[in-house]
Amino acid sequence: MNKYLKLFLTFAKIGAFTFGGGYAMIPLIQREVVDRTRWLEEKDILDIIAIAESTPGPIAINTATFVGFRVGGVFGAACATFGVIVPSFVIIYLVSLLLRQFSSLPPVRYAFAGIRAGVLALILRALWSMYKQCPKGLIAYVLMAAAFLVAAFTDISVIFIIIVCGLLGLTASLLAGRKVKK
Repeated sequence: MNKYLKLFLTFAKIGAFTFGGGYAMIPLIQREVVDRTRWLEEKDILDIIAIAESTPGPIAINTATFVGFRVGGVFGAACATFGVIVPSFVIIYLVSLLLRQFSSLPPVRYAFAGIRAGVLALILRALWSMYKQCPKGLIAYVLMAAAFLVAAFTDISVIFIIIVCGLLGLTASLLAGRKVKK
């Protein structure tokens, strides 16, 4: 199968069968891209997700774009991005048509409550997977706790928090590199 078609179909499948947005897609992207197709290694996914989080736009689309680019250049990026967008667009359109007519029915409300619970589980799994791959140490734990507290309890922009954490992590890494050289 053509790699561009495979990129499109892989990300179309991810986009079609994942509820809850980009963070819920991370485990599926990781399974498809690392385990099944072996386009990337596990360590590459963490880097791509970090970049996708740091750039403007939805994380799922950014991740698809970066993976597609790594696998097939600019055209690969377009195929993967289009693949992840099309199913979501179609599903949202169809659900919005149906939801208007059936949103007051108890089974529909219960179904969405169950979907929310499943999405939370997927997000927690992605968080655990990323935690296992992150470097551990006092600085990483302090940055993680501080970023969480600032994001959860202040109105400071998440973008600013990510930039500050990136700069602090870079500074800590450079300082640690200097100590090793001495």
